[in-house]
Amino acid sequence: MSYTNILSQIQNGITTITINRPSKLNALNSHTIEELHTAFQQADTDTQTKVIIVTGSGNKAFVAGADISEFADFSVAQGAELAAQGQALLFDFVANLQTPVIAAVNGFALGGGLELAMAAHFRVASDTAKMGLPEVSLGVIPGYGGTQRLPQLIGKGRAMELIMTAGMIDAAKAYEFGLVNHVTTPEELLTLANKIAGKIARNSSVAIAAAINAVNAGFMDGKNGFEAEISEFGMCFGTADFKEGTQAFLGKRKPVFPGN
Repeated sequence: MSYTNILSQIQNGITTITINRPSKLNALNSHTIEELHTAFQQADTDTQTKVIIVTGSGNKAFVAGADISEFADFSVAQGAELAAQGQALLFDFVANLQTPVIAAVNGFALGGGLELAMAAHFRVASDTAKMGLPEVSLGVIPGYGGTQRLPQLIGKGRAMELIMTAGMIDAAKAYEFGLVNHVTTPEELLTLANKIAGKIARNSSVAIAAAINAVNAGFMDGKNGFEAEISEFGMCFGTADFKEGTQAFLGKRKPVFPGN
């Protein structure tokens, strides 16, 4: 499928989705969010895709925020609808995908850009990356999950300070805070992301999806993460991947997971 504002390609079981609006520092407008939803959905349902990497084009920005011109004159109701639709269509959608998503943060990840990176299952960053949620400097708050995911990742106090000051942190500080898992040079960023993705792709996609569900359940209101883990653990026993994985282990050979 052809896109206007993004690129999507698959190689060796890894689908790389690139936000491609360099003249706008890859800012998220409504059309880009819709295209990202479609690309993530297609990758998630593609049996050939084992891992998804999301990144930005160029070396300046992952995503430098939302396209403010689209909503500067919105009403209260329109603002609430903007957040609700965006979360459902992209940010919560990505967080709950059954295919693991790695955000390769290659520059500025601000506002909606950082919220997209945080929706991914984990993050790697170039040493030139800058991250922040500057929304209060515009008289608004993060609306795509930022007030919820940032405290989960770095703790309430640090998140409160970062949100209230509308400040930015560099990649080294993001690593120190636990916001990103790895920091590398811009030239090695996608190489590192693909290396990690390759390690993931060798494992059972069914078990990984179950693990994503169990981990996410621990952060959901009304959900008991331990109960979700027990349920997902039990269901693994009925999969072909479990049978293959255990038989391969007992037979002292590498497993060839069928993915069901």
